[in-house]
This record gives sequence, structure tokens and C-alpha cells, in this order.
Amino acid sequence: MSTRALKALLISASVVAGFPAMADSALKPGPGRDTVEAACGICHTPNYIRMNSPFLTPDQWKAEVTKMRTAYGAPIDDDAANEVIQYLGRFYAVLPKR
Repeated sequence: MSTRALKALLISASVVAGFPAMADSALKPGPGRDTVEAACGICHTPNYIRMNSPFLTPDQWKAEVTKMRTAYGAPIDDDAANEVIQYLGRFYAVLPKR
């Protein structure tokens, strides 16, 4: 194996080791959790939510859910989308900066 390939492998391994394991990706309990797991889990793991939670406000989560539905075609009806938005805004959002 070349030095370049070995470096790339070591960097990749260290990045993967720095993220929580998939088994540790459970979402916080609360109203809407099952809907979030079902609706969002179609395309990605809950790690996406946890990874973005330090950055997104409730309004930004609403925009993300809207983007997932309109731009990416996520099959989430209006009622489920509202439940997802409420859950993410309550359990995984930061306060807006003033």
C-alpha cells in the first residue's frame, strides 16, 4: 500500500471513529419521535438530526423539512411534516441569535 493510500485510510478511520456509532443514534423521547424516525429515517439516519442540532433554530428546522419535501421529494404529508417540525424545534433546536 502506498503512503498516500495509507494516510487516506488512517484519516478516514479517525473520522469514522469520531462519530457516534449508528446504534447510539436514538433520538430523544417525546411526542413526535416515532413520526420523525419513520419520516426522516426513509433517507438518512438520526445522526443527521443530532449532527445539525447545534446549528439549527426552529425556523431553520422548518425550512429543512420543507426542503426535504419539495426539493428531495420526501414522502411526508402535511400532518407528519408538522409533527416533525414541532419535535425538531422542541428537542433539537438552538435559540435564534438576537
